[in-house]
Amino acid sequence: MPAMHVRLAAFSAAFLLAAALSTAASAQKKYDTGASDTEIKIGNIMPYSGPASAYGVIGKTEEAYFRKINAEGGINGRKINFITYDDAYSPPKTVEQARKLVESDEVFLIFNPLGTPPNTAIQKYMNAKKVPQLFVATGATKWDDPQNFPWTMGWQPNYQTEARIYAKYILTERPGARIAILYQNDDYGKDYVKGLKDGLGAKAASMIVAEESYEVAQPTIDSSIVKLKSTDADVFFNVTTPKFAAQTIKKMHEIGWKPMHFLNNVSISIGSVMKPAGFEASQGIISSNYYKDATDAQWKNDPAMKAWNEFLDKYYPEANRTDSAVMYGYIVAQGLVHVLKACGDDLTRANVMKQAAAIRDFEPGGLLPGIKVNTSSTDFAPLSQVQLMRFKGESWELFGNVLSSDVGG
Repeated sequence: MPAMHVRLAAFSAAFLLAAALSTAASAQKKYDTGASDTEIKIGNIMPYSGPASAYGVIGKTEEAYFRKINAEGGINGRKINFITYDDAYSPPKTVEQARKLVESDEVFLIFNPLGTPPNTAIQKYMNAKKVPQLFVATGATKWDDPQNFPWTMGWQPNYQTEARIYAKYILTERPGARIAILYQNDDYGKDYVKGLKDGLGAKAASMIVAEESYEVAQPTIDSSIVKLKSTDADVFFNVTTPKFAAQTIKKMHEIGWKPMHFLNNVSISIGSVMKPAGFEASQGIISSNYYKDATDAQWKNDPAMKAWNEFLDKYYPEANRTDSAVMYGYIVAQGLVHVLKACGDDLTRANVMKQAAAIRDFEPGGLLPGIKVNTSSTDFAPLSQVQLMRFKGESWELFGNVLSSDVGG
């Protein structure tokens, strides 16, 4: 009998220890809505239709990348359930889709929703709900405002400071320039215009001879280009999304207007802008970038580019590799995976924002050499460096040094 008592005591102790360990393990795991032991539900909103539909490939690339992650075991053993909806670049539709994702689909967060007007429309809602609006696909300066909007974070270099870099180049290379501006009449367009004016400083009033805006619902902006040419401007700042950027380049070539041409970074895609506009018409255009161009021969043997091509071969073979939006989607998807992995078993929305605000020298495959992702609790602008480039032949040619694009930097 004493032996039986010893065995029972040992069994009881083992059982209690196992129970205690199990309880401790469970206690270490924390979940908010949309996360569990098996999955992480991620929401996304893209313009798969409408005037900005060229950007839809970003969502398709992200979906493909998350399939790759799931095939490799997921995030700390959890699979990503990626739910993406079309808003046609219409803010009221964005609000509808955001509510659906948060309240009906019950996603953990909304990742990389595209466009300044669409994101502006949902920013207060997302922050009131305390659901991360993470790595938004727009460079508006307003996303870097952790004090007032702690649940919203940008991703790409911001528009104002990109424009400041162009202004600095103009002041150096063409100090007596007559500048004409075409911009989309919304927060996105106005952000770029403000950056250029701030960069030109006191000379802005005398150097800018014309400003022409257009509405996103317009079918064409040809008349605006003809009007701007009549001002005899010798520098043109082109603040347009892909559809209108291609129209602009093509029309300028048709009417023989050849100013020094600056094109905003959001429309540098060879596949959806330069090629449709015509390579001959695109020669000499200046822009900036922070990630590698698949058409640039210098990256032919680059390990990161090889990895990108292998990913596309397996998970998104129909992708247009000359479309820079594909590389953009690939890079930002790596950013989300980095943050989710850092969360470990604490998959709460508060921890997501905590980890997103603690990124140190992260280098997703595809970024240009020397460019890194950094954030802090007071810096919600993950990327803040760019390099100037000029269109030559059938590709972009980088020149100069990597420049900081921090506002005030």
